[in-house]
Amino acid sequence: MTPRTAPAEIGHRFAVPRVRAGAVVAVAVAVLAGGATSALADLRICNKTTSRVGIAVGYKDEESWKTEGWWNLQANSCETLLAGPLVSRYYYLYAVDYDRGGEWSGRSFMCTQEKTFTIKGIEDCLKRGFERTGFFEIDTGEQRTWTVQLTEPGRASTAAGQ
Repeated sequence: MTPRTAPAEIGHRFAVPRVRAGAVVAVAVAVLAGGATSALADLRICNKTTSRVGIAVGYKDEESWKTEGWWNLQANSCETLLAGPLVSRYYYLYAVDYDRGGEWSGRSFMCTQEKTFTIKGIEDCLKRGFERTGFFEIDTGEQRTWTVQLTEPGRASTAAGQ
């Protein structure tokens, strides 16, 4: 089963409380404008909260499914997770609010661990000694570049596009 229709069985999560009701994950495409910017392409995440957050990403490359983490983003900052043109239409993210607790998660289960990781495959996470974590899906619409904005409850969130 592909994570476009990722494994969605009942699964294990980090022992982190859920994000408060009303938390918003805004997904925005950074539209390529002509000229010098047309060479830029990547998957970026912007932490629009007042907390430090940890980010893990899942995707399918030419060979297999992979999950990678952790990127640690300071409050109100952005970082490129994957540089270069996007290789997949669908990407999967999981984020943890380090300062206030909570998470941005979904029902597409993939493997993670507490320390920095790159894990091939999304099956049998627990048997292989990893955590089984629910990621949320991002449909990039086959764009070359994409930006995700994590926002706090009650705050407006807009696309960072050109």
